[in-house]
Amino acid sequence: MCGLFGMVRSPFAGDPGLASDVFVTLGALAEERGTDSAGLALLGAWPGLGGPETGGVPAAGCRVVKGRGRFSAIWRPEFLPELDRAPVVLGHTRWATQGSPDEAGNASPMVVPGTAAAGGPSAGVVATHNGDIDAAGLRSRFALPPASGTTDSEPIFQLLAGCADRSAVTGVLEALVGRAALAWVHRDRPTEVHLARAALSPLTVAVDTEQNIYWASNPRWFREAERHTRVEFATVVLLREGTYLKVGMECHPGRRDRPEVLATAAFLPTARATDMDGRVWTGFTRADEECDRAGLRHRVAERLGDTGDLLSVA
Repeated sequence: MCGLFGMVRSPFAGDPGLASDVFVTLGALAEERGTDSAGLALLGAWPGLGGPETGGVPAAGCRVVKGRGRFSAIWRPEFLPELDRAPVVLGHTRWATQGSPDEAGNASPMVVPGTAAAGGPSAGVVATHNGDIDAAGLRSRFALPPASGTTDSEPIFQLLAGCADRSAVTGVLEALVGRAALAWVHRDRPTEVHLARAALSPLTVAVDTEQNIYWASNPRWFREAERHTRVEFATVVLLREGTYLKVGMECHPGRRDRPEVLATAAFLPTARATDMDGRVWTGFTRADEECDRAGLRHRVAERLGDTGDLLSVA
């Protein structure tokens, strides 16, 4: 039951600090969905971003900072100049389900190397996941590289790193069995963010009046952020299960645009009977939870006898 949050920043916003304030506020609110570890990833190629880091993962145009404990424990005010410049930021708070919280490699955002894609090897992804999926089943169905950690998130990201188009992405999303909400970025396309809500795990998308795009696990967090920052949201939408979005700002080669939805797709997600757990809606108001429960549309997979095979039923 982790917490996801992040943003795609508009390059035309008058004061970049306003969107940064929202991101930090979302990080603090996301602690209600996990305090085992937390992290953030600053991505993009705007001037001044990248280079050597302390406590992060070094990569051109990418900085990942994560550690044990609460988001407030890993966040530092000295990150603000880079946060204000970053076109894309991913955040995560972890409530460990699979994988020990004591292992640093199990914290998110995760940097996962690329795999073979349709157009050749990919540059890999930086990614976050909220949920709990059948990782063993996924590895039995697909030829994946050896795991570097012990979470169920890593095999998802390994598969997504090799996806070259929308149909490949939805094919991976439909193969998942369990709870999943995901946010990921291909490192060779750092100003495009992929968002997906598979079974159960909630995901909300919001747009403010300056066209910055945000996402978070709980729609209430945006109401709280509006009260505690100077940002006003024009749209807040709790995604339905089986929704995939690609959002970004580079619609035309060589020209930077306002962020917008670049692609959408619907798919049919699958959960196990045991995945229906009230903790999915940790921190939700009763009204938000009831509204979301009323729109659930996933299939349910059950195990067949002693074979371990999964049978999907309506």
